[in-house]
Amino acid sequence: MSERIRPGKLPRQEVPKRPAEERVKDFNEVVLGFDEEHAVLEAMRCLQCDPAPCVEGCPVHQDIPGFIKLIKERKFDEAYFKVREHNLLSAITGRVCPYEKQCEGACILTRAKKPIAIGALERFVSDWGVKHGLHKEFKKKEEGRGKVAIVGSGPAGLQAAGQLALLGYEVVLFEALHKPGGVLMYGIPEYRLPKKVIEEVLEFLREAGVELREGSPIGRVMTIHDLLKDGYRAVLIGTGAGMPRFLNLPGENLPGVYSANEFLIRVNLMKANLFPEYPTPVKVGEKVVVIGGGDTAMDSARTALRLGAEVSILYRRGREEAPAGRVELEEAIEEGAEFVTLTNPVEFLGDGRVKKVRCIRMRLGEPDESGRRRPIPIPGSEFEVEADTAIVAIGYRINPLIARTTPDLKVHEWYKTILVDENYQTSIKGVFAAGDVVTGEATVAKAIGASKVAVRAIHRLLKEG
Repeated sequence: MSERIRPGKLPRQEVPKRPAEERVKDFNEVVLGFDEEHAVLEAMRCLQCDPAPCVEGCPVHQDIPGFIKLIKERKFDEAYFKVREHNLLSAITGRVCPYEKQCEGACILTRAKKPIAIGALERFVSDWGVKHGLHKEFKKKEEGRGKVAIVGSGPAGLQAAGQLALLGYEVVLFEALHKPGGVLMYGIPEYRLPKKVIEEVLEFLREAGVELREGSPIGRVMTIHDLLKDGYRAVLIGTGAGMPRFLNLPGENLPGVYSANEFLIRVNLMKANLFPEYPTPVKVGEKVVVIGGGDTAMDSARTALRLGAEVSILYRRGREEAPAGRVELEEAIEEGAEFVTLTNPVEFLGDGRVKKVRCIRMRLGEPDESGRRRPIPIPGSEFEVEADTAIVAIGYRINPLIARTTPDLKVHEWYKTILVDENYQTSIKGVFAAGDVVTGEATVAKAIGASKVAVRAIHRLLKEG
């Protein structure tokens, strides 16, 4: 391809993915990613804006034009290390970020044509680096800076653990479950984020000297103040938002009604789809109803499809108001899910097990505090939907365990999120928090970006003594 071709005139390279009728039969990865030639062609489209709006749109503030320029020049190794300067989880964010709402949504090319496929390029160069063993290469700064505890091994915790280890700290990462990875491991299905990608990040952390302690729920085995008394110079809390929200409707306690949290953990972490090879089955039956319009609802629906069910997704607003990423929603529909809008459940019906979901039609009124039009029930419009299984996927909230066992830790009165200052330090000196435990449900990239700020603050505090 001639360098004389104007970058903005090149067509966007479409990222290959498996056909819907094939991918819905298994849990293998859907998106296949760029090869070298298509990555270079896509990189040639970049206008190299200065200042770059895509960087501002990225919560991690990666040097996007910098690594794309290196891909264009086929300097894939340099591009990999350029990405890793900012983001140790780039192979993950390259797969699960809602690009259309972040970096790609800010790309100047969205004004006239399709934006640069930034996410696909990030994934390409991250996978290339792992394939060539570059994820095992790193330089640590001076050793012996002291011990730091990371509580929670989701995106905020993993990013912080890696950064602090490279700065020379002795890092111990505490995870409540039997496998580290947090929401990345238990919440995101294999077809979107293969577990091997998370394992590669964990391998890097171990090589960098991070000690991973699974089965260690802080607030049970020990408290935050126990950690400070035990010689840790600082603590970062990154426990996320992992407790499910419920509808509090009649019949919600019937067998066959799952929270998305339980349903996805059973499949993603406990391998329920491989029963009897693994001893934790999940029975979905022929008809599954998923309630919600976010990414978790799409993950639940697409997982149920792969377990052989017919799936209906009930959402109380319209399709345009659904918070799910555009790609996730489109792929769910491609795979056979029926997306039923302006519909809200009012009761779960059954005799010993859920059999039906009673619903009511909705109309959209004036915008509410979220900026979306408020859904209003239409009197007399009730109807019933058959369901062998119902999955409630309306969001997550903060586990109150740490707050309850740390009385001097200030939290938001309503949402129970941890209150922090501009450096992500909590009300306790030396104790920081980042990610969903501070913001409520947000993206992986936002958790990583907040974690980076917290790490810089921890480093400054400990250097000052």
